[in-house]
Amino acid sequence: MLLLTIRLLSLLVGTTHINFKILNMKTLTKEAQEAITPAMALELLKSGNTRFVENLKLNRNLLQQANETSDGQHPFAVILSCIDSRTSAELIFDQGLGDIFSVRIAGNIINEDILGSMEFGCKVAGSKIIVVLGHTSCGAVKGACDHVELGNLTGLLAKIEPAVEAEKTEKENRNSKNSAFVEKVSEINVRQTVEAIMERSPILKEMIQDGSVGIIGGMHEIATGKVTFFEDDLVNHGL
Repeated sequence: MLLLTIRLLSLLVGTTHINFKILNMKTLTKEAQEAITPAMALELLKSGNTRFVENLKLNRNLLQQANETSDGQHPFAVILSCIDSRTSAELIFDQGLGDIFSVRIAGNIINEDILGSMEFGCKVAGSKIIVVLGHTSCGAVKGACDHVELGNLTGLLAKIEPAVEAEKTEKENRNSKNSAFVEKVSEINVRQTVEAIMERSPILKEMIQDGSVGIIGGMHEIATGKVTFFEDDLVNHGL
């Protein structure tokens, strides 16, 4: 089903022909991964999220996928999301084993280890898109809005503080009790993280600039499951 979707997308976005012999395979192969463009990868995630929202997930044989990926993996996407228990990227994008690299940390922030993981996912393993995924009602963002200090969490929340400071529209109640303020900070945090990835990783920046990898931010509405991607600057983000 995934590769049939790839074939249809290739016709829609004008990409090169994909060999028909891979269309019936259920597990993502290297050949299939190489045929996916960054724009197609984004469409695969969008269609997967639509299935999740409509409760129409694909019927996968996960045990078979485990066996088929035992000798290697060829994920088409790297998704940086929060550790929040309601935001599993594999579920909300309806993906199977071997389809995506899932990087999770409170507040979907970045550090050298996460950047290194992304560089591995794209430069070494061949993924075609990086997604920075925030979500509504994020506890880490709320903590940053309240300037919480607690053990090692203090340093993590400090990485979200620039987004708190960058939000200028809410003049009063600039804390976690103001849900509008929290969601605006969450979106700014995602956008800043996207830019920081390109600024702090020359490897990923080069791949984005030459179009071999795309990068995009988005927000997951936890009440509905819907993911809204930020598509206002696709050209500069390899898409």
